[in-house]
Parts: sequence; C-alpha cells; structure tokens
Amino acid sequence: MQKIKSLMTRQGLKSPPESLSDLGAIESLRVPGKEEFRELREQPSDPQAEQELINSIEQVYFSTDSFDIVKYELEKLPPVLNLQELEEYRDKLKQQQAAELERVTSLQTGLQLAAVICTNGRRHLNIAKEGFTQASLGLLANQRKRQLLIGLLKSLRTIKTLQRTDVRLSEMLEEEDYPGAIQLCLECQKAASTFKHYSCISELNSKLQDTLEQIEEQLDVALSKICKNFDINHYTKVQQAYRLLGKTQTAMDQLHMHFTQAIHNTVFQVVLGYVELCSGNTDTKFQKLQYKDLCTHVTPDSYIPCLADLCKALWEVMLSYYRTMEWHEKHDNEDTTSASEGSNIGTEETNFDRGYIKKKLEHGLTRIWQDVQLKVKTYLLGTDLSIFKYDDFIFVLDIISRLMQVGEEFCGSKSEVLQESIRKQSVNYFKNYHRTRLDELRMFLENETWELCPVKSNFSILQLHEFKFMEQSRSPSVSPSKQPASTSSKTVTLFEQYCSDGNPFEIQANHKDEETEDVLASNGYESDEQEKSAYQEYDSDSDVPEELKRDYVDEQTGDAPVKSVSRETLKSRKKSDYSLNKVNAPILTNTTLNVIRLVGKYMQMMNILKPIAFDVIHFMSQLFDYYLYAIYTFFGRNDSLESTGLGLSSSRLRTTLNRIQESLIDMEVSADPTATLTAAEERKEKVPSPHLSHLVVLTSGDTLYGLAERVVATESLVFLAEQFEFLQPHLDAVMPAVKKPFLQQFYSQTVSTASELRKPIYWIVAGKAIDYEQMLLLMANVKWDVKEIMSQHNIYVDALLKEFEQFNRRLNEVSKRVRIPLPVSNILWEHCIRLANRTIVEGYANVKKCSNEGRALMQLDFQQFLMKLEKLTDIRPIPDKEFVETYIKAYYLTENDMERWIKEHREYSTKQLTNLVNVCLGSHINKKARQKLLAAIDDIDRPKR
Repeated sequence: MQKIKSLMTRQGLKSPPESLSDLGAIESLRVPGKEEFRELREQPSDPQAEQELINSIEQVYFSTDSFDIVKYELEKLPPVLNLQELEEYRDKLKQQQAAELERVTSLQTGLQLAAVICTNGRRHLNIAKEGFTQASLGLLANQRKRQLLIGLLKSLRTIKTLQRTDVRLSEMLEEEDYPGAIQLCLECQKAASTFKHYSCISELNSKLQDTLEQIEEQLDVALSKICKNFDINHYTKVQQAYRLLGKTQTAMDQLHMHFTQAIHNTVFQVVLGYVELCSGNTDTKFQKLQYKDLCTHVTPDSYIPCLADLCKALWEVMLSYYRTMEWHEKHDNEDTTSASEGSNIGTEETNFDRGYIKKKLEHGLTRIWQDVQLKVKTYLLGTDLSIFKYDDFIFVLDIISRLMQVGEEFCGSKSEVLQESIRKQSVNYFKNYHRTRLDELRMFLENETWELCPVKSNFSILQLHEFKFMEQSRSPSVSPSKQPASTSSKTVTLFEQYCSDGNPFEIQANHKDEETEDVLASNGYESDEQEKSAYQEYDSDSDVPEELKRDYVDEQTGDAPVKSVSRETLKSRKKSDYSLNKVNAPILTNTTLNVIRLVGKYMQMMNILKPIAFDVIHFMSQLFDYYLYAIYTFFGRNDSLESTGLGLSSSRLRTTLNRIQESLIDMEVSADPTATLTAAEERKEKVPSPHLSHLVVLTSGDTLYGLAERVVATESLVFLAEQFEFLQPHLDAVMPAVKKPFLQQFYSQTVSTASELRKPIYWIVAGKAIDYEQMLLLMANVKWDVKEIMSQHNIYVDALLKEFEQFNRRLNEVSKRVRIPLPVSNILWEHCIRLANRTIVEGYANVKKCSNEGRALMQLDFQQFLMKLEKLTDIRPIPDKEFVETYIKAYYLTENDMERWIKEHREYSTKQLTNLVNVCLGSHINKKARQKLLAAIDDIDRPKR
C-alpha cells in the first residue's frame, strides 16, 4: 500500500491533500476529458437513479476536510486484487463523482449569476446613495434629529423650571398668593408625573407633595387670621385655594375651630395683659392660670378699661364672622348667576358645598355668641362690683347693654347668660348702693335748712345729666317704633355702622366733660328780658350751715353723687326778693335735687337692665316715701290737729304714713340682742327716722313760724311728686306685668298724697299766726244780753282784723324770700279764716246770756269782720262763713226746728250745741224742751265716745 502511495506521489499527487486548493488541483488532474465527460453527460439522465447514485456515496466523504480519502480507499482494497472488480469499483466512483460534479457546476453557475446581480445591484445602490440617500434622506434624518433635540430641550427646560419651583412657591406664599401657589404646585405635580422616568424628577415629585402639605398648613394659618381682622382679598384668596384643593367643607370646619380658639385666646390675652400690668410683676405665674382664676386678679381700677378692651376684641371677632357670612352670601349669589348662565358641570357638588357652608355658618352664629357670653360672664362675676362708684357701675351696665345689642343683631339672641350674670351683680350692687343712698338722704334731710335752690324758671329734670338717656331713648335712630309713619328710614345696625371703621366699645375718655347742664339761675338775672333788672343781694352766707358749704363725698364709695350746696351755689341764691317772688321757678331744695338725680340714676340702671326693674322701682318708691315721711315728721306732725275733727289728714294720707313707718322707718333706738336673724335683716333694710336740723327755727312769729322753710319743704315734695307723675309712663313701660299693681298702688296711695300734706303743715302756721286766745278773752268781756240794737261793732272784731293785717304783712315779707304759690297762699288764708270763724263760734258758745239784740250784734260783728276781711284776701267764698251764720241764726229756731237742726248739724261740738240750748232757755225755750234737746245732743255725742 505504501508503494502505491509512493507511486502516486511520484506522479505529483500529494497525500493527503493539505488544503482545498490542493484538493482542487487533484480534482483538476483527475477530471475526465471533455469527450469522456460529455459521454458521461450524454448518458440518459434518470433523476431518481441519479439521486440514488448520490445517496449511495458514503457519508464519510462528507466528513471533515482532514479526512484522507486515498488512504480510506486503499484500505478498502481486498488482500487479493482483482482487476475487473477494481475497474467496476472505479467506474462506480466515477459515476458518483460525475453526478456530484454536475451539482457543483450548477451551483457554480448560479453563484456566478448571483455575483453578477450583486455587482449590478451594488453599482445601482452606489448611484442611489450618491444621488438620493446622502442628500435627501440625510436632510430628513437631521430634521428628525432636530425635532428630537427640540423635544429634549423642552423637557430639559421643564425639568429646569420644576427644579426652580421651590423658589417661586416660597415667593408666592410670602405674597400670600395661595391659589397661585396651589395651582403651580398641582401643575408641577402633573408635569412631574410626565417626566417621572427621570431620576431627578421622581425626587422632585415627593418634594412637591411635601410642599403642598406645607401650603395647606400655611393656608390654615392664613384662615385663622380671618378671625381677628377680616380682609376681603385675603379671604377670597384663601377660599379659592381651598376650592382648588377640593377642601371647601374642611375649610369651613377649620374656620369655626379657629373662631372658637380666637375667642379663647383673645379674652385670655386681654385680661392677662391688664393683670400683669397692674401687678407690676414680671412673674409668669399668671400665664399658667385658668381664665376664670385670672379674672379674679383684675383690679377695680383696671376693671372697666379691661372690660371695654375685652368687648372691643370680641367685637372684632364677631365682626369678622359677620363679614365672612356676608362674603359667602355675595359669592353664593354670584355663583348661582354664573351657573345659570354657563354650564351645569359640577353644579350639584357646588350646591352641596354651598348648602353645607350656609348651614355651618348659621349654626356657628349661636355657638360663637354663646362662647362670647360665657367669657364675658366669667369676667363679670370675677369681681365684686358693689364697691364701684355709681357712674362706673352704670358704665359697666352700658357696655354690657351694648354687648347684648350686638348679640341681638348678631344672632337674635336675648343674651340670657349675660342678663342673668349682670342681674346678679346689679341686685347685689343696688342693694348696697340704695342702702348707702338712704343713709345719705337721711343725712341730707337732717342737714337741710330748707332754703330755696335757685333754678331757672324753665327748669326740667330732662336737663340733668342723669336723665339724658331719656332724650336718647326717644331719638328715632334708637327707637324706630316712635317715628312718624311717614318716615321709612331703616334702622342702622351696629354691624352696618361699624363695619369698616370704628368700634362700638370705644371708651369716650371725655364723655363726662362733654355733658353740661345749665339749670341754676345765674348772677341774679333770669333769661327773659322783662325779668332783667338789678337786684339787691343778701349780706352774707354766714347763716348757712357748714355741712352745706362743702361738697359731700361718700366715704364708703368715694362717690360724689350729688351737687351739694357749695358757696358758689349759695352766692347764686342771693337774688332780690322781687326776683325770687316774681319768677315762676319751681320750688325745690338741694335735697330735692339730690333725690331727683338719684331717681335719674336708678332709672338709668333700670333702663339698661330691665330684669331688675321691679327692684329699682321699689327702691325709687322708698326714696319718695322717706322724703314724704321726713316732711311730715319735720313740719306736719301735730297730734292736737287730729282732734279738731277737721279732717286735715285724709284716711289715705294716714294709711300711707303708717305704711311708711312700718316698712321703712327703724323706730328702735338700739338693736335687740335677742332679735332673730330675720328681724335683724329687716332692720338692716330700714332707716332711722330723720330729725329736723337745729338751724331751722319754727317757733318765731316774725317768720310766721318758719313759713318760708315750710313752703320750700312742702312745695319741694309736691314738685317731686309731679316729677314722679311725669316719669310714670316710663316706669310703667319697663315694669313686669305681674308687678304693675305695685306701681299703680304706689302712685294712687302715695305720690298723689303729697299735696295733701299742705293741709296739716300749713294748719300749724295758721294756728299760731293769729292770736285766737286773745280774741276769746276779748269776746268774753262783751255784754250780749243787750236790750237795744247796736250800730257799732265790738272791739274784738278790730283786734281780729289787726291780727289778719299783721298776718298779711308777714306773709308778704315771707314771699319776698320765697315765692308762695297761689294754692299755698289760699290754704293759709283758708286755714286762718276757718280757725278765726271757729274761734268766733267758740266765743259765741261761751256766752252765758244772750238776747235777741245780742244775737243781732253778733251778726253785725261778723258782717263787719267779713267786709274788712274780703279786702285782705281774694278767697271766695269765705270759708266757714255759713258755720258762723248758721250758729248765730239757730238761736231763733223753735223747739221742734232746733231738735231737727241739732241732728242735722253734727259739725258743732257738744259744748257749742249745749250752750246754744242753754242760751235759748231764757228767751223762748222752756226747761222741758231744754231737757229734750240736751238728750238729742247726748245721742249725737254718744257714737263719738
């Protein structure tokens, strides 16, 4: 085998072939000639046979390139070579080779064709590349790239803007542009979600969420600012911001919470400020106190300013709430209008929000007012107000009254909480105040010298400071109900009045200075031209008690509640006799003015605080009761008068005086140690009976027994009663219905009896002004059993007329000091004439013997007296004229007529009737008739015993 191989090598064959190219060379050597090939080709072609031929090629020939074919074939040779077999085998191999070679040739041809096509294609592609792709498609590619880059730039800019959002958001929040900030934040969040694939943006997104939450917190703070000082623009921004967040209802819930908190914080800070200021100590202990405890540390001096500031601060909170409601009403209307004009998208949700807000706001009104009431109540009850001056207490009431007016306008509340708390304080204050005033009134009455207080002729109590409130209450702006029907002006509420500026609780620092009253007559001149003339002045005021020269100041309260008679006032009294007599000015004293001022103060309190109206009116009635009782005690009490049977004191007056004595006058000299607590309390409510000043002299005949003082005292009481009558409708208007009978009884039983005191008081003067005893003595010396008719009257008549002339002169003298009103003058003359006539009857009743001529002389004397008397007085008819004439004429009656006459004329005393019968005995009545007539007199007298 080696030999065969070496042989083949010598023939130029390599064994085995080293490469494909070598294999190609071998094949080329072994390729048959053309003829042979053609011979093979020309052989009938049978594809199936051909395929079978190819399939018969051993698989080893298709193995790796390193396969040694020659070796393989040689090894296959049998040990004994057979030429024919070898040739057959060789032919078989040739056939297989020819078949395979045909396929290779076909493949080669195909490949050559493909190569040509590829070459042509590449050539055409090259032309297309140069003519189209590089120019046109290059432009398109660049444009696309440009668009991508522009998009990228936009994204980068957006990212840059997003990165800088924090700065802008901070600026917007500083500018309080909350809707803008939220809008920006929401837009940024939306943009961030678009670019969330960038790592830097994902961080920004979470940051924006934090920022949004931070904005919400700031928005809540901004919302809380609304509670103190409402600003339309600010609130509009806040509401828009909450709407953007979709949290309108939440905003409303938060708002109410803020208002509640604002009320609490406001009152605490105001009170704390005053407490710390007045304590003068920097200790922080007060800040830790509860509001209720803090209120107890407010000093009396700082109480009113603190209360005013408290109400001012609370007003601002309520005004802010009021303006918040106004804002919502206005915007609701605008929203409704725009909804009706535009689309209905989201209308249902908006309506729901609007309804919720409206309900919440309306409900909040009552809640907020309740909070305000409770805070002010706590403040009010934190201090005992009973030690306050009257004006200060009234100022407190005035502030609370104004606050209750605010409550009425704010939510229609009757402010029961405030009413009850101020009622407690008022009743407590008023009891103490009234007790002090009664003691003070007693002191005034005991120091009063009953001199005239010179007021102008047009004086009215409405000119006094204390009654200014009555003029205000009648002004149309305050009381629209009293306007004429033609006036249709609408009442302006406090919220409308102070909506944009001012505060209804501003303290008028000089409110007292602004008040001026001009009620005293000045420098001896009246305002009327015809009254102007120069008047003489009194020499000095040395006779004025020292107590009245100085202004009285209550030691307990430091209050100077009345303008007492000062030296200046006394100087202004030095008017001419003519002036005081001529001018028709009211007769009143300084004490009367005091009582009137007190009544005004009481009414102020009652007007401000109607719940204690009954207590106040009851105390007012006690002022009048005590004044009336004092006048009666000083000038009218005379037990001997009651026995005259003249009915000088009516049963009504006696009942009234007894009632006053029992209910108001403390008759005990010292407290009884065994007395019960109730009795002690009752005594505490009473006042000791007053005593007339020792400076008032009522025993001098020259002054008509203190007539000037009596006139001033009595007529001042009548004047006081007139003022009470004037005030009755005002008192009736505020008196609770169930208590009105008390008021009616006070007027009908007490006030109306004031003028009735004139009779007993002036009767005492009349009883002493004429010397009736002297007249009786003169009458006793007259001889009445004369036998002839006399033409000359008796001397006692002249003496009596002289007494009346002297009385008239003294009356004129007194009238130069004090104007004597006509009713007083008439009563005095009536009393004196009545007493004179009764004295005349008494003188006639003392006669033992009398003739018909003597009786005629009596008539002559009496007619002379009447004739001269009528020239002295204008009183017609002459009082008790019939009393005398009837008694004189009864002498002429027959027995039967006299008996009837005695039964009909019970005005005469038993003595006078008996004397009449006895005198008639000697002339025309026998003893039997005398006995009968005396029995009749005895029957008349019996019921009196």
